[in-house]
Amino acid sequence: SIKKEIPCSKNELIMMVLDIEKYPEFVPWCIEGKIHTKIDKGKTIEITADLTIGKGPFKDTFKSDVKYFKKDDLIHVINIGGPLNFLENNWKFQDKSDLKNGYKTEVIFDIDFEIENKFLNILMTKSFQYGLDKIADAFQKRAENIK
Repeated sequence: SIKKEIPCSKNELIMMVLDIEKYPEFVPWCIEGKIHTKIDKGKTIEITADLTIGKGPFKDTFKSDVKYFKKDDLIHVINIGGPLNFLENNWKFQDKSDLKNGYKTEVIFDIDFEIENKFLNILMTKSFQYGLDKIADAFQKRAENIK
């Protein structure tokens, strides 16, 4: 898991995470993001989306079910299609803003996954922390550039 303080308001950061179609603009290895459905149900926002990840000739598309629980400031993602046996991740947001330092949000990002290809699964598990750090850094840079 990763814990990071990002210099923007909690709501701005949550909207940035939910704006999946903009991921190719700033998330490493993300080629395309496509939202199929987005429904605001009052207490939750529920999204079905595809994310195409890759580099060079290697790319795969993952279909996910994304739920934003407004009261808990939590985004929960599960894999519903693609080359994974399973994927589950959570984004938890906490407002750390104050008058002296301005807007800040602490985000905790947890992910658990398993790739169907056993060799690739071992390789990805070993290098995954690096990728997680790159993704967290991308969201931080995006937040800084939006200011």
